[in-house]
Amino acid sequence: MLHKLVIDAVSSQASKLLMSEKGLPAPDVEKHLKTMLHSALSKLDVVSRDEFETQQAVLLRTRERLEALEARVAELEQQNQ
Repeated sequence: MLHKLVIDAVSSQASKLLMSEKGLPAPDVEKHLKTMLHSALSKLDVVSRDEFETQQAVLLRTRERLEALEARVAELEQQNQ
């Protein structure tokens, strides 16, 4: 729901900027759009692709270590029976 509100707000602001009577030159329009989009995206709860891939690799290593520890615990439990 929040994402829709942010996107709607950006869309509304972009429409107002493009419909402006001031007739802003293209570089100014692009600059304003980038600023608005950056502001809107910074409000969203997202991470960069690099951060996501780093965390994915950390999770994979952690999962592998957990599986190895589980196997070791099972082995030790078998030895104690």
